[in-house]
Amino acid sequence: MTQPYNSPWMNPELEFFRDNVRRFFAEEMVPHQERWYAQHRVDRELWYKAGELGLLALDLPETYGGSGGNFAHLSVFFEEQAAVGDWGFGVQVHHIAAHYILNHGTEEQKQKYLPKMASGEMIGAIGMTEPGGGSDLQGIRTRAVREGDHYVINGSKTFISNGGMADLIMLVTKTDPAAGSKGMSLFLVETADAEGFSVGRVLEKLGQHNADTAELAFQDVRVPAANLLGGEEGNGMRQLMSDLSYERVGCAVGACASIERAVRLTTEYVRERKTFGKPLLEQQNIRFRLADAATQATLARVFVDHCIQRMVEGNMDAVTASKAKLWTTETLCQVVDECLQMFGGYGYMMEYPITRMYADARVQRIYAGTSEIMKEIIARSL
Repeated sequence: MTQPYNSPWMNPELEFFRDNVRRFFAEEMVPHQERWYAQHRVDRELWYKAGELGLLALDLPETYGGSGGNFAHLSVFFEEQAAVGDWGFGVQVHHIAAHYILNHGTEEQKQKYLPKMASGEMIGAIGMTEPGGGSDLQGIRTRAVREGDHYVINGSKTFISNGGMADLIMLVTKTDPAAGSKGMSLFLVETADAEGFSVGRVLEKLGQHNADTAELAFQDVRVPAANLLGGEEGNGMRQLMSDLSYERVGCAVGACASIERAVRLTTEYVRERKTFGKPLLEQQNIRFRLADAATQATLARVFVDHCIQRMVEGNMDAVTASKAKLWTTETLCQVVDECLQMFGGYGYMMEYPITRMYADARVQRIYAGTSEIMKEIIARSL
């Protein structure tokens, strides 16, 4: 018999926390998933309930309304979210936006926004990608021009997670187009009553249909100069780069948990499903393919646990984070495809979780840096 594997970073406190997170998803997420899938977003009430339980600022200091945890607490949350097949509740993006403020904001910005993000009063988004821009951040065209005590912002963004519901957008702009990467700046844009700001289409996607993903437009939007992140122009690229490992390891955590879920769902199915009078699992071809998938799941788990431990210790590097994001998301797509095949025709039916996993998984090789970008980062380190 296989000895049970226990993640080295887990402890009794985190196990207790996991039970609470699992209960939260079972009671507040699962019963509503079909409706949210149809309406392309979760309800606002879910954010408030998560805020009440301290789930929206898990690794932020209590000084700013956070829960005072660390990346291990975030990992537990992402694992349980993946375990119920949800990719629509945009808590990861929300946490990343909060981290930009925590790590780079002025004290006034931290005091003003972080408690509201922790409570769910403000939902965070990151306005980075532009139409036609893709991964080329230096090619962004959104401009912020100083006029007295304000900046006037013009431009557009697309593929923005939490975009339709966001109360606070971490907006990537150019304040000095001639300065290249040193001419980029981040602004904290409050969407309520922001004249000239508008939400365009809620985008129809291949998967993750319960995720709020939208186009945003900024036409002469006036933002107080006090909302320039950190208070100085030209630091945008440095600020963005500083939290990429945080984002990419978070993606790897969710991908790893999804690989495990795919193997679990498929194992249950092939044990119950019979062909020619015998369970599918008795066919050698099925057993061998499932054995490969289970091995991939174990490899992912050990690698991701190593990354989580390094994140907790504060010594994660960009190359390892890129390797984790690259390998786990590519492997997820491969494993889910293989598992879907074992469902036969039922694997093509949307009523089966494996089918939605197939559609939901594909974008993970694209967002938070495409697989090609990850390979480039890794290759430069060789």
